[in-house]
Amino acid sequence: MHEKNNLDKLKAQHKKLEARIQAIEARNKVAERKKDTRRKILVGSYYLEEAIKQGNLEEIRNQMDKFLTRNSDRSLFDLPLLEEVKA
Repeated sequence: MHEKNNLDKLKAQHKKLEARIQAIEARNKVAERKKDTRRKILVGSYYLEEAIKQGNLEEIRNQMDKFLTRNSDRSLFDLPLLEEVKA
């Protein structure tokens, strides 16, 4: 009976450790996504500023017209909205 209690305790500890591992992994994923988003914002800011300085803003707008597929994103650049495709 003593071994069953030990086994039950070990299983409970294992379960707690798994939960802690999952929580830490989730936090790491969130932190990495935030860093990735920040990098994208900074790169975009750089290219936008350069386009303004060089007078190439219309070129950026044309590139975004080819790239953006979500109407909510397209509206940020005053691009014509795309027709929604029904699946």
